[in-house]
Amino acid sequence: MFTGVKVFSATKAKEREELSENINRWIKSNGDLEIVDRVVMQSSDNEFHCYSMLIFYKPKPA
Repeated sequence: MFTGVKVFSATKAKEREELSENINRWIKSNGDLEIVDRVVMQSSDNEFHCYSMLIFYKPKPA
């Protein structure tokens, strides 16, 4: 069971390089949330490669 979803995505090379840093920063700044699942997706065409990370979360129990 989850109450929210945070989506991270990157298409450009520089964005892809920074993706894990951005995800870790978000996790650290949302310590009141419990991550209950995640999905990693990749899509591409002839020119672009897009990576996405979906994080499913809920509030941590009190």
